[in-house]
Amino acid sequence: MASSPCGTNVSNFDSGLEIKTRSVEQTLIPLVSQITTLINHKDKPKKTEKTLRAVQRVGQAVGVAVGRFVTVGEAIAAENEELKDEMGLACFEARRAGDAIAHLTDVASADQPESDGRTTIFSDKTAMVKAARMLLSSVTKVLVLADRVVIKQIIMSRNKVLVTLDQLEMVSSFQEFVQIFSQFGNEMVEFAHLTGDRQNDLKDDKKKARMAAARAVLEKCTMMLLTASKTCLRHPDCESARINKAGVFHRMRHALEQVIEIVTDARGSSDAQHLPVSIYLGIKDFKVRVERLRETLYGQSQESLASQLEGVVEQTEDFTDSAYTSHEHREGILRLCHATRQELQQLIADWMHAQQSFNAMEATEQMELSILKICQFMNKLRCELHKAAVGRAADLLKCHGEQVVLEALKGSGGEGNLEAVAESSRKLTEQKELLLETCRLLRHISGTEPLEITCIHAEDAFQVIGPQIISAVQTLALHPTSKIAKENLDVFCEAWESQLNDMAVLLREINDVFEGRRGDKKTYLSLPRPGKHSAKMAKAAKLDSEEQTTMAKLGLELRLLTSDVDVESEKWEEQEHEIVRQGQNLSSMAYSIYLFTRGEGLLKTTLDLFHQAEMFSEEGFQLCSSLRAFTAQLGDDERTLIILETEKLMTLCQQLQMTVKTVVQGKASTFQKVDSSIQSIKSIMTVVVYLLQVCNRLVKKIQYRSDVSSLGSPGSWRDRQSPVKDDPLHGRNANGFGVKSLEQHMASLTFLESK
Repeated sequence: MASSPCGTNVSNFDSGLEIKTRSVEQTLIPLVSQITTLINHKDKPKKTEKTLRAVQRVGQAVGVAVGRFVTVGEAIAAENEELKDEMGLACFEARRAGDAIAHLTDVASADQPESDGRTTIFSDKTAMVKAARMLLSSVTKVLVLADRVVIKQIIMSRNKVLVTLDQLEMVSSFQEFVQIFSQFGNEMVEFAHLTGDRQNDLKDDKKKARMAAARAVLEKCTMMLLTASKTCLRHPDCESARINKAGVFHRMRHALEQVIEIVTDARGSSDAQHLPVSIYLGIKDFKVRVERLRETLYGQSQESLASQLEGVVEQTEDFTDSAYTSHEHREGILRLCHATRQELQQLIADWMHAQQSFNAMEATEQMELSILKICQFMNKLRCELHKAAVGRAADLLKCHGEQVVLEALKGSGGEGNLEAVAESSRKLTEQKELLLETCRLLRHISGTEPLEITCIHAEDAFQVIGPQIISAVQTLALHPTSKIAKENLDVFCEAWESQLNDMAVLLREINDVFEGRRGDKKTYLSLPRPGKHSAKMAKAAKLDSEEQTTMAKLGLELRLLTSDVDVESEKWEEQEHEIVRQGQNLSSMAYSIYLFTRGEGLLKTTLDLFHQAEMFSEEGFQLCSSLRAFTAQLGDDERTLIILETEKLMTLCQQLQMTVKTVVQGKASTFQKVDSSIQSIKSIMTVVVYLLQVCNRLVKKIQYRSDVSSLGSPGSWRDRQSPVKDDPLHGRNANGFGVKSLEQHMASLTFLESK
């Protein structure tokens, strides 16, 4: 992160201002860079004409940029009366500081006499530092105040949604409901895009995770609200239908409030409080305190260390007390807890002896041995807990993958068999309780706070959706011929299945963190460049809430395929191999398209999506070229296999490119084009997963043959040395964006949005 020339981090430049978004931070970086250039010159530089003119150019650039910036700030103040005074003062200070910097750098003439009495950057560096501090402080304040406008937009959008939500809850006729729901849908789309942009802009990963969870609830509840309301209108005297509908409205209102609490940084709700400490964080903190004894024996007490271990052991009871934890895992957990207790007692005895006998300041050899053993036991305990939780979750997902209980509920409800409905409802409740307990165990070992939040969200979702399915099936059982009641039950069952799929993704992400792989996947940036596309390209559009709901399942399948590609890529010993690199590029692009289906990420419109899909097909063609070159090293049978798969990949890429370049008009046609494009990308990713598996095996086979054939040749080792790799910062970049250009790209986006 860039720092100010006065040694202050950009994120905390003004003690009264906290920068919470990346856009504000990215806007400040170029300004900090320019001011740093002015200040970090030599105290007594050689005053050549070139040096003086360079200093003046930078000073003038700062002055002009500040002038334009202040003009935008003043325009914002004029449109927002509540910010007028604060924004006006901040703009005044920014303009004054910019003028001061321009004055201090006005040294264009190399013939300027030194005794003319003028103050310049060369004669008074302190004045420049003071002006720089004032400029950064005032500009930061303008940006933070402008950010309040964005928050205000989100709050106003939420208020509109709430008003319409109240109207929807009170309607008594289908005609009135259809009219109001159409308005509600448009308002929800606006709210979704505003909050999606805000989520991507947040710096705090915990807030991003909470925002994602709340937005996921709103996304899924929109379709539930539609069918639950229709069912209640069709069967107004049905108590279970009223309960079902009331549950959806309550959940939507709660999610809307959660979003506003995150956006406004409110601290009133339970979600905004600190998360309960997980076993993972408890173990991590305990190890830190134990290892601190290597530095000093007097910073903490023996009692507090023993108490902290007991807290960790007590939390493991969530695992050992569960009837579904295997005997092997339970015994392993208890054995490691007992061993750690014993070793800590030995450590404390040695610790007290070292303090009392010879006033030692650092850990003795005996203490060092105990510290190593305790840390080793803690690491093994974490592994044992991870295996227990992940194994349990995987078995549960596999067991309920065929949705036998849901199918039984649908069947008995459609037959009007109340006894069978009651029995199937009991089984669903048992399944729900198992899932709730599994989510709690996963939270303990998730490894990061954002994943902990996702586990808590999953637990809440199962807790709510389970009873809603039961109320929906009760309504159907009372009205077995009702098509609306059947449709409503289907929607809630699909929400349950979707949550199970989300849990499978969560499980993979937890494994990624545990195994040291990246927990968060970076988005592949390939937004449209001016002049690249045909003038006949269709107008950019955004998916509405219903279309996003339809895309959600397809997007999730794509997300799972990107995980499969990542897993197969990790197995390659040669990570810089062209096939691996191109496979990872395809995975990154597919992930950004998955985010698009959720209304998140940098792809905002269908035009962005189609451009990304075109880039995806081009990368696929490059992979085909690499695969053809690779076949030259293979035998006949192996070559035939790879060529067949390469031709299949080539055909799919051509189909995708044709789909993307097809000009369509109208909402329905555009949505069909989106669906076809993502289906093609999914097919390509399936082939890529298989090719990565096969090619990895063949590469190892080729390497083995090479090693065997080179044995006995004294000089052949030189030929097998790995070439020097390109500098990752200055060499080729798969997506064409370097670190510098990425910063510039973000700054450009920020500028465009500010207009």
